[in-house]
Amino acid sequence: MSSPDSVLLEECTWPEVETAFENGTRTVIVAVGSIEQHGPHLPLNMDTLDGDELSRRIAAELGDALAAPTIRPGCSGHHMEFPGTITMPPETLMDVIRAYCRSLDEHGFEHVVLVPTHGGNFAPVSTVAPEIAREIDASVIALADLDDHMELLNEGLREAGVEYQQDVIHAGAAETAMILAIENELVRTDRLEAGPEGSISTARLLSEGFESITENGVLGDPSEATADAGEAIFDAVTEAYVERIEAEREAVREETVYDASP
Repeated sequence: MSSPDSVLLEECTWPEVETAFENGTRTVIVAVGSIEQHGPHLPLNMDTLDGDELSRRIAAELGDALAAPTIRPGCSGHHMEFPGTITMPPETLMDVIRAYCRSLDEHGFEHVVLVPTHGGNFAPVSTVAPEIAREIDASVIALADLDDHMELLNEGLREAGVEYQQDVIHAGAAETAMILAIENELVRTDRLEAGPEGSISTARLLSEGFESITENGVLGDPSEATADAGEAIFDAVTEAYVERIEAEREAVREETVYDASP
C-alpha cells in the first residue's frame, strides 16, 4: 500500500486495498461497539473508541490485517433510561454484521474477525457468526466470550498495579483507564462518581435496565483508573486476541491442506 503506516481500511484508497491483497493481507478486524451512556464522566462513544483502538492494535500486531470501521450503534436497550443512548434491535445489528462480512468476503478477505466491545453485543455476535460462516467463503472468527473479555480487562488493571477487580464492568476503573490511554481529555475528571460495587445481577441489568442498579450509570469506582492501566489493558486484550486469531487461521490452513490432499 502507498500508505504503509495505516492499517485502517477507511483511510485506504481502493488501489491501496488491492495492493494490500497482493502483499498478503487477507484478514480484517471488525469491532462492534455502541453509542450509550457511560456515566457522567465518559463519552457516549466509549465502546466505539475502544473498538477503534483495539481493532487497530490487533491489525498492526498481526502485520497482515486491516481494521474495518467499528460498527455502531449496538444493542443498548438496557441503557435507554439515560439520554443520548442509541440502540438497535439484535436482528438489525446482526443484519449489519452480515452486510459487513458479505462485502469484505466479496473483496477477497479470507478471515473476518468480529470483536464486540459492548456487553450487549456479545450474544448477537455469537449467534450470527456461525450463520454468516455458512453463507460466505471467508472464515468468521468471533471473539465473543464476555466473561473472558472482562477478565482480560481486570488482568490489565492488575498488571499496571491497580488492585481492583469487578465482575461486571461498565464505566468504572477499567473503561475509564482505557479512555485515559486513548484520549485523556475526553474523561471529565471533575465528574468522577463511583457506582455500585460487588456482585451485580446481569439478568436484572438486561431485563430492568441499568437505572434499576445504578442512578449515575456507573458500576465500580472510576477514580481507580490510570492511563498506564489503560495501556496495560489494551496490551492484555491485544495479545490474547492476536494469539487466538493466529490459532484460528492456522486451523483453517490445516483444514484447507487436508481437504486438498488426494
